[in-house]
Amino acid sequence: MLFDDMREIQHRFGYLPPDQMLELSKKQEIPLYKINGVAEFYPEFRLTPPAQAVVEVCTDMACHLRGADTLCSDLEQKFAKMGKRAVEIHRRSCLGQCDSAPALTLNEVVFRNVSTELAETHIQAKLANIDLPVPAFEHQPVTLLADPYRVRNGESVPERYSALRALVASRDFDGVITTLKDAGLGGMGGAGFPTSIKWDVVKKARGDEKYLVCNADESEPGTIKDRFIMTHLPHLVIEGMIVGALVCGAKKGFLYIRHEYKEQEAILRAEIDQCRRDGLLGESILGTDLSFHLDIFVSPGGYICGEGSAQLEAIEGKRAEPRNKPPNSATVGLWGKPTALNNVETFANVPQILANGVAWFKAQGRDGAAGLKFIGVSGDVQRPGAFEIPMGIPVSEAILGLAGGPAPGRTVKAFSPSGAASGFIPFDKFRDTHLDFKSMRAAGTMLGSGAIVVVDDSRCILDMTLNAIIFFRNESCGKCVPCRVGSQKLVDILVGWTRGKGAPSDLQLVADLAETMEQTSICGLGQFVPYPITTAFKHFREEIDAHVLHKNCPAGVCPIASARAQGQAV
Repeated sequence: MLFDDMREIQHRFGYLPPDQMLELSKKQEIPLYKINGVAEFYPEFRLTPPAQAVVEVCTDMACHLRGADTLCSDLEQKFAKMGKRAVEIHRRSCLGQCDSAPALTLNEVVFRNVSTELAETHIQAKLANIDLPVPAFEHQPVTLLADPYRVRNGESVPERYSALRALVASRDFDGVITTLKDAGLGGMGGAGFPTSIKWDVVKKARGDEKYLVCNADESEPGTIKDRFIMTHLPHLVIEGMIVGALVCGAKKGFLYIRHEYKEQEAILRAEIDQCRRDGLLGESILGTDLSFHLDIFVSPGGYICGEGSAQLEAIEGKRAEPRNKPPNSATVGLWGKPTALNNVETFANVPQILANGVAWFKAQGRDGAAGLKFIGVSGDVQRPGAFEIPMGIPVSEAILGLAGGPAPGRTVKAFSPSGAASGFIPFDKFRDTHLDFKSMRAAGTMLGSGAIVVVDDSRCILDMTLNAIIFFRNESCGKCVPCRVGSQKLVDILVGWTRGKGAPSDLQLVADLAETMEQTSICGLGQFVPYPITTAFKHFREEIDAHVLHKNCPAGVCPIASARAQGQAV
């Protein structure tokens, strides 16, 4: 309710005026300093009046590769004389539009595949109070193997939500856990933790009050597959959630979605409303004594909200700061109650397995891997997008085949298997590695959420590494010193390297700092901040040494290269 009230105030005034915050404090019976602390934490909320046109350009990974920095600089230059009361231009973190980079928001409306000319046209229209049509996101109908209710060559198709209907009739909740265990379903948000174990812990936890949460907050650069699933398979996500709630004994659930995914929010709300009308949600599911109430919780923003315990803090109306562990959320979660928290793709897998069977699920993978996987491929490829693949296909099949590879005349230099957190690894060395959790782990990296960002041979690995660490620095919640201070220190050092200010002693300093952050940060964000540079040390050491020791950018990308070209000392 706190966030809803704050949004209503911001909608009326454009920001959160102090007098309105005081009234809200009295209404909610929450101290004013706490409400202000919450408002300051989340990027959605503004404490000062905004400009007439507020432009936020995504400059992370895929957008960085597609010219977002130039776009942002061009817009800053074009509108500099108007002043900040007219136009504000900001750089911001990933918008989840990596397949249509570069992307930006204009007064919270998302624009994709943006050129300087297009952005300027819409900004000028906003200044003139002219409403131009917003480009609609067009989605071609797709037939996905993951959908057990798809049309199959004229065959009879099971009724949607058949897996749920069968479970309500049988009440074999233990059987669901056994089936998921036999299928080997792990968490598809990146961790891969067995779903059956998590649900069993929540089911057996003491107390009648339990919760279920779906994490749809994908905010890491390169991660777009959950957006695709929510667009094309919303019924599987909702069915998986209802099944999970019945198995775990949860009577209340939340689907936590990032606020930039307004289109997907609308799709999911329509699906939930239909489920209520069909008796699949609510106080009496299919006329039985089973109940489950499901609401959508729209995130106020922030990558840290993707961390499980931080997400629960946000739902509770607090700053999204990660909790110390133990205890785990499965036993002490939302409002201190047992909570099953899973990713969008994990929930979407549950109806597949229950409807088609374990044997079918395992047969969808390759080379010993089980199931289907949704991945996103973006960056330096000709056909960026989200793809449904058999778990276990080679990296090369995804990058060169499905995504079309790099532009003609270019070759793939490196790729990030799972967004910023996985760093960059050389394509030639790992092109035959299978895209599954076990194979990627054996190769010394991770499949994670399947957010593949491709870098061609014209790019600088140090530049891309710095871009990834800047993202983490910007998104650190600041709760723990190793992450808050360490991320800034890494940015400072790497910026120096790109400008020819590195010293040989920096190399050991960065290695020591990375180890400290990995071992002492509270949550995964801080632990993964150094990963881009440690993987660069491991796989691209010559390129790093060229910057630090020889004051040279082999790719000619970093400022150090421009200084050399102009004959300046570096």
